[in-house]
Amino acid sequence: MNHDVLKKAIWEIPPHGSELPPREAFVLSKEMVEFRAKKNVIMVTFANHAFEDFVLTWVRHLTDVGVTNLLVGAMDRKILEELFWKGVPVFDMGSEMNPADVGWGTPVFHKMGREKVFLVNAIMAMGFEVLFCDTDMNPLPYMERYPDADVLVSSDAVIATVTDESLEDWRRSYAALNIGIFHWRPTEAAKKFARAWQIQLEDEKIWDQNGFNELIQNGTREAVDPDNDRGLFYAFDRTLKVGILPVSMFCSGHTYFVQHLYKQLGLDVYAVHTTFQFAGTEGKRHRLREAQLFFDKPEYYQGKRRFIAFDASIPKELLTGGNHSVETHFALVNYQMKRVREALAVAYVLNRTLVMPEMWCRNDRLWFGHPGILHDTKTPQPFLCPMDHAQQVSNMLKNMPEEEFGPAIDFREYSFLENPRVPQEIKTSRLSIRLCSRGKNCSSEVSQGAIELPINMTDTQLRDEFSRHKDVKILDFSTMKNVFGGFVDKVTLKFRRRLQRYTAIWCCLESLERGHIYYDFFWDEKPGWKPLPPTRPENDHPPFD
Repeated sequence: MNHDVLKKAIWEIPPHGSELPPREAFVLSKEMVEFRAKKNVIMVTFANHAFEDFVLTWVRHLTDVGVTNLLVGAMDRKILEELFWKGVPVFDMGSEMNPADVGWGTPVFHKMGREKVFLVNAIMAMGFEVLFCDTDMNPLPYMERYPDADVLVSSDAVIATVTDESLEDWRRSYAALNIGIFHWRPTEAAKKFARAWQIQLEDEKIWDQNGFNELIQNGTREAVDPDNDRGLFYAFDRTLKVGILPVSMFCSGHTYFVQHLYKQLGLDVYAVHTTFQFAGTEGKRHRLREAQLFFDKPEYYQGKRRFIAFDASIPKELLTGGNHSVETHFALVNYQMKRVREALAVAYVLNRTLVMPEMWCRNDRLWFGHPGILHDTKTPQPFLCPMDHAQQVSNMLKNMPEEEFGPAIDFREYSFLENPRVPQEIKTSRLSIRLCSRGKNCSSEVSQGAIELPINMTDTQLRDEFSRHKDVKILDFSTMKNVFGGFVDKVTLKFRRRLQRYTAIWCCLESLERGHIYYDFFWDEKPGWKPLPPTRPENDHPPFD
């Protein structure tokens, strides 16, 4: 059945009065792929409705750099319809999946992985190359550099074996291959491998990525051309030509958000895969927002919100003084957490959205014991660390009962006010706030866009003072040190409960059964507090009162 309404330019919405085509019109077909493919290549992603904003971000990044040979697989009816009405080329995967977030590692998550294997087989059987890639640049010219490769795939390696744009040295790259980013050519070897992969995954206990790696490792790796080694090697019974994409350009969550490897090597980034993060889907979204890579709806940047920002200057000795250790790491992070605690209190009192400051760390966070920074990585010390290293982003966005935790505290990523998608009328509506010591004559009258406040104001004093400035979009504090003097009513307990659920853990000390240490927004109120892991199971919990 021919439905020309599907053969539209990307972002061209259907004409007013159009009807949704019947379900069978969205079935993946050779005609559908052929219409979108360029140079015989199609880029593909797929999702359920919970990830629609990720899909729209993916499509926007690609079309912004001129890539239009793409298709999106819809795993539920809801996202199928919404993408169609937004002008995104979509096909029905027939999954009938729950539109909610499935969560990493769940049975439904693993089912999604099997859909990827199905798509690889189906599209190569049609004779097309297929590229799965989360991207903000056009990666296709890079893939074209290696026309002899059957499969090009990304890696979880945190150590780069090359410092230029070459493929990784497969002899020294030992980490698991990551199928979040990979490119397939419809060669006989690739088709044979894809069929074997699909058959292997009939065992539902096998995770798609583990299965992929097991098959790749089947047999001894050998250079495709020992005399002209371009990074390709034989795998899968010496029939499949494979290349490992450079981790500095096809980045994991570690090489991009922690090491910032591309900056250190002066290379362009083709793709970012939000691995190595600690707060689920919300953490992925927040990291992409920090990097200004996520396209939110306009109301995220505009709307009627009013903001609080502050200068989070950090003493140099906390950043670089002494040896890098667990103790110096926590001294640095705790200093920042105390300032953020005061800022959250001010935002809570004034019902404003807090623009988070940058977070700096001296130690990395992982899932296992390590010496602070992984050996041979290019992780600087200190380094600009993602917010989910110290704060539980998913909890901060969770709906909590107001009668127990008080009202929610809205926040934005540290780069928010530098984002070009934030309207200029917000950025220019700004009042600077400086602190003055008690006993001095503080000027609360606006002078040259600034006012002075006495230190340690209570919640009622802050409300009274800033009731005159409700129309100002951004209250910009020169510091958060000694801004907030406390609550005068029972709100204190609710606020504490909320913040106690906002902190994450640092992980982990080596050679310990429980090597993780809990961050604590109220560490300074506990005499003798030290960064120590829990010694007994009954003590292994967040620092609740």
